[in-house]
Amino acid sequence: MDFMGDKATLLDTGRFVQPSDRDETGDGEAVDEARTRLAAQAGDVEAMSVLGAMLLRRGDLDGAEPLLRAATAEGDRAAANNLGVLLHQRGYTDEAAGWWRIAAVAGSAAAAHALGRYHRERGDEPAAEYWLRQSAEQGHALGAYALADLLEHRGDTAAGQWMRSAAERGHREAAYRLARALDRQTQHEDEHGADNGVDAPPAGGEAEQWYRQAAARGHRRAALQLGAILERRGELKEAGRWYLTSAKDGEARAACALGFLLRDAGDTESAAVWWLRAAQDGDGNAANALGALHAERGETQTAERWYRAAMDAGDVNGAYNLGLLCAEQTRTAQAEQWYRRAAYAGHREAANALAVLLLQGGDATGAEPWFSKAAEAGSVDAAFNLGILFAGRGEEDVALPWYERAAAAGHTEAALQVGIARLRDGDELEAERHLRCAAGGGSAEAAYRLASVLDARRPPAPAHELGEQVHEKTECEEWYERAASQGHRRAQVRVGMLAAARGDVVEAARWYRSAAEAGSRNGAFNLGLLLAREGSEPEAAVWWARAADAGHGRAALRLALVYARRGELAEGQRWADRAVTLGPGEVSERAARLRDALRQELTA
Repeated sequence: MDFMGDKATLLDTGRFVQPSDRDETGDGEAVDEARTRLAAQAGDVEAMSVLGAMLLRRGDLDGAEPLLRAATAEGDRAAANNLGVLLHQRGYTDEAAGWWRIAAVAGSAAAAHALGRYHRERGDEPAAEYWLRQSAEQGHALGAYALADLLEHRGDTAAGQWMRSAAERGHREAAYRLARALDRQTQHEDEHGADNGVDAPPAGGEAEQWYRQAAARGHRRAALQLGAILERRGELKEAGRWYLTSAKDGEARAACALGFLLRDAGDTESAAVWWLRAAQDGDGNAANALGALHAERGETQTAERWYRAAMDAGDVNGAYNLGLLCAEQTRTAQAEQWYRRAAYAGHREAANALAVLLLQGGDATGAEPWFSKAAEAGSVDAAFNLGILFAGRGEEDVALPWYERAAAAGHTEAALQVGIARLRDGDELEAERHLRCAAGGGSAEAAYRLASVLDARRPPAPAHELGEQVHEKTECEEWYERAASQGHRRAQVRVGMLAAARGDVVEAARWYRSAAEAGSRNGAFNLGLLLAREGSEPEAAVWWARAADAGHGRAALRLALVYARRGELAEGQRWADRAVTLGPGEVSERAARLRDALRQELTA
């Protein structure tokens, strides 16, 4: 409840604000008190009231009460309000209310606020609203806040007006709650759009101003929210200062957020200090962060202890992280147990991880519902995994919608699968769109397939006069090269072919060799052709042999011809037999004729 005085006033903290012309030293206060006491003893009503308020503030209720009663008897409204405060502190609430009513009727805004609070505590909301409104309309910040709180509880739209009034008068909790309301309004408008057709000023900036005002007055949750706003905006230094302010005031979430800022800045040790402080205050997110930190250091027992602490704090991520920890240690049964616990609590990634674990164990039937649950809850990986599951059963039509859902959320491999499906259906434009998304996301296969689509559209190269060679790299070549640089063997072969076509033998050989060394039989065959043209037939034969051993019929035929020219007829016949088997048809026919000729020569 509020103290009140016509000469001495109080802030909402309950502490006196001394007039600026008074001596602020302890000696000056003692002199003032002595002077006031002499005046009170001489019967000065105002002095009695002020001295009673001084003693009440000091906690000397026995000394304050007779002075306040005497001043009240003489009609001093400040004394009546403060007598009500004193009696409320003694536990005589109903008697206190009587004196507050006297002061409120006499025009005391502070007493009207106290009386309104009294009635609200007893459930008499009409009386509470009446007195709180009296206080608020006189400009009393606490009265305006209490009225706003009452109206907000009833769902009355006028609550916002009084909350703003209290905030404008410096009430820090009102400023915080006003900022939160503006935040919710902005979020609602972002989700549903403004429905009044009027261009209103953005609430986000105004919310920040009120958070800042409340934080500057020591509101720790406002400091936390302000830090979060600044962090999202990239103003990390100022965000850190507000997190620190809030954390020092005991806000565990701010300590946790400060820890993440410090970790991202490379100061893991300081981050751990703040995470520890937050975790000890019951912040599950900080406990998880400590668990992850110890897990990275290989301290699995300590990590497990913090994950359990997170779980005990009600953070379902603790169970999920315990599952991950057990899975890494191949403790499959325990991993499944923790995944299930988190999944049943609604953790979508735990549901996906549980499904993967079951699928790896051969239980596709048990995995499917967990994939579905995770995907329906928004897990992109689960949607993709469902697509893989159905595609593996040959149910391509069922798989495609899940791939599309994951692709729409930015899943690279899902976009590739949608692109492949659209190519299969003949929808080239839609296929191209998805392949571009996947290729842009880093998929080498998507880059290769996109290049192939673009390559098929490419018009024939124009002839240039006087043998002039002009080569401008096309988009399809750029995609081939991107895929090739990511180790895609078919793309490497294709880039080599394009280089060879423009006469760049060195570049062609480089790409063919990369593909061949990675196991590409076409790369090995083409490298052999290039080396043979350059006069290095022995080395070419080595690469053709590698290609033929991998099932390349043309390479086997080339080897048969090489050995036939060398007079090694038996070896030539062996490779010709291999070429007949490997094909394709044209190669088989040529190889059969060569084999028969070599056989006749061997038996002649």
